[in-house]
Amino acid sequence: MSGPLNENTSEPKLTSLAHGGGCGCKIAPNVLSQLLAGAPAGLAPVDLLVDAATSDDAAVWRVSDDAAIVATTDFFMPVVDDPYDFGRIAATNAISDVYAMGARPIFSLALVGMPIAKIGAATIRKILEGGRSVAQAAGAPIAGGHSIDSVEPIYGLVALGLVHPDRILKNSAAQAGDILILGKPLGIGVFSAALKKEMLSDKDYAAMIGSTTLLNRPGAELAAIAGVHAVTDVTGFGLCGHLAEMCRGAGLAARIDRKKIPVFDGARRLVAQGVRTGASPRNWASIEAMVDSPAGWSDAERDIFCDPQTSGGLLVSCAPEAGERVLQLFRSHGHAHAAIIGEMEAGPARIRLA
Repeated sequence: MSGPLNENTSEPKLTSLAHGGGCGCKIAPNVLSQLLAGAPAGLAPVDLLVDAATSDDAAVWRVSDDAAIVATTDFFMPVVDDPYDFGRIAATNAISDVYAMGARPIFSLALVGMPIAKIGAATIRKILEGGRSVAQAAGAPIAGGHSIDSVEPIYGLVALGLVHPDRILKNSAAQAGDILILGKPLGIGVFSAALKKEMLSDKDYAAMIGSTTLLNRPGAELAAIAGVHAVTDVTGFGLCGHLAEMCRGAGLAARIDRKKIPVFDGARRLVAQGVRTGASPRNWASIEAMVDSPAGWSDAERDIFCDPQTSGGLLVSCAPEAGERVLQLFRSHGHAHAAIIGEMEAGPARIRLA
């Protein structure tokens, strides 16, 4: 089985129209750094509180002493064939960056690129309806947007949020001694690859949709918990890639207990059968030099750690005494698999896998 398909059987599957899907489409971190290497730094305005310097999840602009605007954008090609689900997943993923900054979403704009000659208006409407349903649920109604006729189907949002300037959650503020909490299981990229190969069971498809459409609402409340220091969301660069950004930003090392990382059972089974995305090896190549991996570390496990997560979970760095409150917050919002996976420690920016 491969999950629900486009009801209009005269049209091609959405995933067949794209060379990649979801956050697996992202340019590899090492390639992206080369592309941006020559960009002039300039002098940032005093009210630009967060920019691209630490590869954070969104930009933040202070508008007053007690309010700042969080702005981000995210879009990609289909990760599933059902148009409504595609819209829901893309919208959930885009809004996640607002939550990752500790902000409350306020409104959004749609980014739409569709191959008009290949898919019909009914299919495109379903994509838009799916995105609109998630945006409304998040309190970030879609107020407008932009559309083009493109070679591949593309959908996403510009997402905007509000946060107090003193409660911004950056990805670079982790402290030595912090514990690390991951909000969602890994394996979405593996599921996506299996879907394309028609190897994904109905059960695993349901798990994939359930996770990728679960809003990262805990992010908007994390800053109110004393001891929460840094947050990011795990998306296209995989767990290791986004943790590497957190380590570089804070100038710290991360020690990860591999046995504690939540992973979908179906993804473990599929990756053992050789299913993986093309992004996994690219992600690994980007951070291999800063990872201390254990002897006998299998390629399958490496693929899971570098698996691109579409609409993945939040990664939280917090003081140990805040850990239980953070876990309770996640569970209160339906993130049943949230778990402590390691800790931050003094030392050069590295990831130490135990």
